[in-house]
Amino acid sequence: MNRSATLGSVTRRTRATALAGSIVAALAAPPIAAAHVATVPASRVADVWHAPPAVLAAAFLAGVLFAQAFVRLRRRGRADHASWDRAALFAAGLALAVLPLVSPLDAASDHYLLSAHMLQHVLIGDAAPLLLVLAVRGPLAFFLLPPAVLKPLASFRPLRACLRMLLRPSVTFALWVTAMLGWHVPAAYDYTLSHPVVHDLEHASFVLVGTLAWLQLIDPVRHARLTRGRRIAFAFGLLVFTHPISDGLIFSPTAVYHPYAQQPARLLGLGVITDQRLAGVVMLAEQLLTLGTFIAVLLWPLLRGRSARPVALQRPA
Repeated sequence: MNRSATLGSVTRRTRATALAGSIVAALAAPPIAAAHVATVPASRVADVWHAPPAVLAAAFLAGVLFAQAFVRLRRRGRADHASWDRAALFAAGLALAVLPLVSPLDAASDHYLLSAHMLQHVLIGDAAPLLLVLAVRGPLAFFLLPPAVLKPLASFRPLRACLRMLLRPSVTFALWVTAMLGWHVPAAYDYTLSHPVVHDLEHASFVLVGTLAWLQLIDPVRHARLTRGRRIAFAFGLLVFTHPISDGLIFSPTAVYHPYAQQPARLLGLGVITDQRLAGVVMLAEQLLTLGTFIAVLLWPLLRGRSARPVALQRPA
C-alpha cells in the first residue's frame, strides 16, 4: 500500500480515535507525573507551590498541540471554527488540569482537608476535561495532531482497537462508575493517601474516565455514538452513581476517611465532620453544575418544542 493509499485509509473513525488518544494523553500526563509534596505545617500550606518538570512539560505539549491546530485552521480561512473563545476555553481547561496539582490546594488535599481533596478531584477529573473537549469540538479536533504524528498513530492497529473499545458508551460508563465508586471506598481512599504512586494512578484514572465521559456526551467530532436521548440518559446515570458518595459524606455522623480524622491540625478551623460534609457538597454541586447543565441544555429544545405545539380546539357540540 503506497503513501497516498495509507492517507486515504485514515477514516473519520480512525481520526476520532486518534483524537481521543491525544486528549486522554494530554490530560492524564500531569496527574501521573505530579510529585506530591511532603507534609508541611498548616501555617505554611498557603505558601506551598511546586512545579514538577514533567507536569509543566505535559501542559506545554498540550498547549503546543492546540496552538498548531488553531493556527493551521485559521490559515485555511476557518476562523469560525478556531475562534478566540475556543482558545480561552482551552486555556481555562488546561489551567484547571494543572493548577490543582501545583498550587497550595495539593498540599491541603494531601494532608489536611477532605474538602480540598474533593475539589482537586472534581477539577482535574470533570471540569478540566469538559472545558478541553468543548474547546476542540468540530473541525479543530482533526487538526490537533500534525499529519506526521497522526499517520503512525492511525496505522497502529492495537492502539486503534484499544481506543475504539474505550470509546464504546457501555465501556466508558462502566469504567467511570468503577473508578468513582472504587476509589471512594474508605480502604482504597485511605491507602492512596499514604502511597504516592497509587495516589497518582487514582488521579490519572479520574482524568481518563472524565475525559472519556465528556467525549461521549459532547461528541466533538460528531461521531453520533449516542442519540440525544441516550446522551441525556448517560449523563443522568453519571449523576445517579455520584449520589451514594456525596450523600454518604454529607449525612454520615462519623468520619469516613481516617487519615483526615486523625490529623490534629485543623486547617481553616474546619472540624472533621464539617470538612467531610463540605466535601460532599463540593462533589454534588460540581456534578450538578456540569452534568445538570448539560442535561438541561439537551432537554431545553425538546421542552420548548412541546410547549410550542398548537393545541387543537374542540368544536362545541
